[in-house]
This record gives sequence, C-alpha cells and structure tokens, in this order.
Amino acid sequence: MKVLVIGHPDAVLGFSLAGVNGQAVSNADEANQALDGAFASKDVGIILVTQDVAGMIQTRVDDLKLHSTIPLVVEIPSPAGISPDQPSLGEVVLRAIGIKL
Repeated sequence: MKVLVIGHPDAVLGFSLAGVNGQAVSNADEANQALDGAFASKDVGIILVTQDVAGMIQTRVDDLKLHSTIPLVVEIPSPAGISPDQPSLGEVVLRAIGIKL
C-alpha cells in the first residue's frame, strides 16, 4: 500500500523528496479529481490532504476521514501551519470512535 499526498505544491514537493508521490491542486475541482483518482487506485492505502486543500472541499474530506478505512484519509497541516479553528487529531478520533487520546 502506498501513501499519496494531495495538496499545496510545496507540501507535495517536500513529500516527493522523501519518496512519497503526490498531486498538487489549486482549486476544489482539482482536489475532487485527485481524490477520485486516489480512490480508483488499488495501490493507495493512505491519502494525506493538506489543510488548505481540505478547506476547499471540507464536507467531503470530513466524511472521508470519518468513514473511509481503505484508503485512510488524513488531514495534515499546510505549509502555512495549523489553522487554529481546526480540531486536533485527538478531537477527531474522539468524535469518530469515542476514544480520547
């Protein structure tokens, strides 16, 4: 299973230096197409989505984070840093499965 990054061009470049493939997107249509392509691929096990891109399609990303197991969708900070209005990973896990980290 592979990891795929969908997001800000700088994040995609950084992950590519570590050997992780990705797709840079700049609007909601490109983000949706990238997610569709990732779900169509049988090789992708984890999809990392930067917060700035996730914000463009927040409803879909939130639904995928809570309900998709393969591939697992994880929202990561964008190069600008963590948005203060976003829940932490611990809060997401608590809401999803009721376990406090």
